[in-house]
Amino acid sequence: MIPRELLDKYNQSLPRYTSYPPANYFNTDIDSKGYKELLSASNNAQMSNISLYVHIPYCHKICFYCGCNSVKYPKANSVDDYVKALLKEIKMVRALLDPKRKVSQLHYGGGTPNAIPVEYIEEINKLIFEEFEFIENPEIAIECHPAHLTEEYMERLVKSGFNRFSLGIQDFDNNVLKTANREPSKLPLEEITGFLRSLDPGIKINFDFIYGLPLQTPESFTETIRRAINYSPDRIVTFSYAHVPWFKKHQMALERAGLPDAETKVSMFESAFQLLNENGYSDIGMDHYAKGDDELLLALHKNELHRNFQGYCTRRTTGQVYAFGVSSISQLHDSYIQNTKDINEYVHTIGQGEFPVEKGYRLNFNETVIREVINHLMCNRFMLWSEIADRFSISVQQLKEITTFEPSKVETLVADELLVVNDEGVTITPKGRFFIRNIAVAFDPALAAPSDKKFSKSI
Repeated sequence: MIPRELLDKYNQSLPRYTSYPPANYFNTDIDSKGYKELLSASNNAQMSNISLYVHIPYCHKICFYCGCNSVKYPKANSVDDYVKALLKEIKMVRALLDPKRKVSQLHYGGGTPNAIPVEYIEEINKLIFEEFEFIENPEIAIECHPAHLTEEYMERLVKSGFNRFSLGIQDFDNNVLKTANREPSKLPLEEITGFLRSLDPGIKINFDFIYGLPLQTPESFTETIRRAINYSPDRIVTFSYAHVPWFKKHQMALERAGLPDAETKVSMFESAFQLLNENGYSDIGMDHYAKGDDELLLALHKNELHRNFQGYCTRRTTGQVYAFGVSSISQLHDSYIQNTKDINEYVHTIGQGEFPVEKGYRLNFNETVIREVINHLMCNRFMLWSEIADRFSISVQQLKEITTFEPSKVETLVADELLVVNDEGVTITPKGRFFIRNIAVAFDPALAAPSDKKFSKSI
């Protein structure tokens, strides 16, 4: 399905573009005072909706593939201190936001959000629902490790307002999980999905998987996806394992166990892609699959798909992201702000009434334009020059100058039938969607300059 002659050619170290510029471009120019100013200014940005992110960093075990900010579960009083600080941070941010603005999305990530006692999550949600007004039918989502889910825990989460559950299964093969230092599900998956749907038929369920781990083969991963389809989740996500041992040292354990080569990894992707598309799921973006009348699928068909740090979303649920907790990244109209990764520092700074900002980035006008171009291409697989230009009240010629676009920069992509470029705009071909990160680079002037930044391989 993917031409093998293109694999070596395009298997390069590239940004994932979950943000633009990527997070390793962030600097220390923003402090607590600067963040306060940015929060106040964000009330006047065109995107008025609010998206909230809550980071729970704790895990009972650290999975060897993990690239997130996670820590081993500490003593109970440390968790209590952390949650109290998080509640205070929410109040501090809320005080600077226009009360008329509404929340369209709330997302819990980690770490493992359901690693902590459920009463903490109930307390956080209670405060958020008291402090903020929500749009009709908002998305209230939580990432869960099925090894730590009980019926009582799930019931209390649903009563707390959650309407989407992302279950981090990763693989159904227990040998793969053991090698990756990951525990299997506590309850059978059919019991978890059945129980959640019995609580509320409107509950949406995601299954998350990773391919490219030791012991995985195209055949074994195909069987994992086949089993997943039988449970009929609303969405299935197949993340490509990103090997970044210079950033996460524990990933070296997987390297010692033996990582599959690029050819094997691509075969895993291909088999999953084909099986899912043959069984009622449609591919979205780089790694998501949805079925039926899923809101993401409808947004894709209307060219209104969007992406933020929480993943793919629609224009309806899109908002400026206000993030809480260690390492969390707020994603405002013209800036990114990341909290400290150190829990003790986070708790202490919040206790002093200051924001625990570690680093961030202020985008200039050109960078906001480039971000929109890359985001639109990666989400909707096409771009009309005039549409993007009109959005920023500039000419098409100015847009091309900002992205330093020249036909010569994409002639190889066009020759390899990954891209179609004309006076109207840019269209990514069915073959090109497998090399979407390579295509995005062609519209990123920053990647043209020499840099010491490191990224994971695109395949």
